Amino acid sequence: MTLLFKIDGANATALQAVSLAEAGLAERAHLQEWVLTNPAVLGEDVLIITSEYDQWAGNDGVRARDRLDILGLDTAGRLVVVELKRDTAPGDTHLQAITYAAMVSGFTADSLADALATWRTRRGEPIDAVTARAAIDEFAGELDPELLRKPRIMLIAGGFPKQVTNTAVWLSQYDLVIELVEVSAWRSGEEILVGFNRLWPTPGAEEFTLSPAARGEAERVSRKVEQRSRAASAVRRLIDAQTLADGTPLRLTLTPASAAQRTQLEQWVQEDPARSRATWHNDPAGPLRWEGDGVHWLPSALVRDLIGRATGATPTAVRGTIWWETDNGQSLADLAESVPGKTKRDWSDLHAYLDVLPAGRWTTYRDLAQVIGTAAQPLGNHVTSCNSCQHAWRILNAAGKIADGFKWSDPTRTETPQQVLEAEGITFTNGVADQTKQLGPTDLKNLLRDHD
Repeated sequence: MTLLFKIDGANATALQAVSLAEAGLAERAHLQEWVLTNPAVLGEDVLIITSEYDQWAGNDGVRARDRLDILGLDTAGRLVVVELKRDTAPGDTHLQAITYAAMVSGFTADSLADALATWRTRRGEPIDAVTARAAIDEFAGELDPELLRKPRIMLIAGGFPKQVTNTAVWLSQYDLVIELVEVSAWRSGEEILVGFNRLWPTPGAEEFTLSPAARGEAERVSRKVEQRSRAASAVRRLIDAQTLADGTPLRLTLTPASAAQRTQLEQWVQEDPARSRATWHNDPAGPLRWEGDGVHWLPSALVRDLIGRATGATPTAVRGTIWWETDNGQSLADLAESVPGKTKRDWSDLHAYLDVLPAGRWTTYRDLAQVIGTAAQPLGNHVTSCNSCQHAWRILNAAGKIADGFKWSDPTRTETPQQVLEAEGITFTNGVADQTKQLGPTDLKNLLRDHD
């Protein structure tokens, strides 16, 4: 049992534990959205692929009606199957999750990209499958089909009966680990606090639960996961560490190319040497500005496009960060490997933009992310939990609507963000803010410059 106390100097008052149902919180509208906007609940560095997924079909064309709550992908290239239960999980919850794991094990990199594009578009951040595939490649590198067939399973619920806990412990002896996370709530006056506590597996549990054969297999998979984790997310590590300055020149190296590709690429580049040049920019959405067209690209997406143009055959996947190197011969992948661990981001640049965001105007999480060189998701996560973020109600999603996960840093505020914006002079039509009042990336940069 977890106890939570409210501290006032030497006084510690125990808070009242309540169920999510007693707190008036729903499974889909609340619990699911918390996880979607805070994927760290699923472990470090998880990319949400989709939610409420039900596009299953067998070889006979008959569509199953099962609906998967959340599907994620970690940087090692493993899928994360998430089943949510607001209250105590039913005794067969683990069976349902295993069924989903078997179903998602058939995903490929391309079908994951389709699912991600559809989900992002549905949530007001439209992208196409090509962009989604590039985002997956940059997040987890080239996906290993063997790891895709072995997804992680995570059950998140208000509690677990013995049928579930006993089965989870027993299955761990056979290299099938079901992670159990308990979600708990406490009431503090009018405020509700929620916590996530991992019940199983506990640290070191494999030492006394796995059989020798299963332990050896788990260690083999763990080594593969560790190797892929080091290789993945090169772009994000470089941006977080600010390893390269904006405008740093990069050149295309053909060392990773096959012999057939190299001959055709060399001829294609000789026709226009600008095709082999790019500059680096600390923009996670497109860090390479290719001189061939002046457009910002993700490294893997650009290399696939270049190979396709030069050879007429676009590869399904490439590791783009090993194809681009600095003047001293270091590839982006090599530079990322030299970054000493994960750095904690300084959000003072975001705070500076929010401080000058005027009444009667609004912007989006995506536009703010673009001007400070990060992604919309971590920016949104920070705004949600930051008391220093001013004027947060003036940040809307890409569709110009109030973000689903918005909450006031001051729990005493009861008005909605739309009500506040309307009082500032912004009109809404069917929940969409007046587009003429939007501040895009260039507007934001000019606004901050004018206040300097």
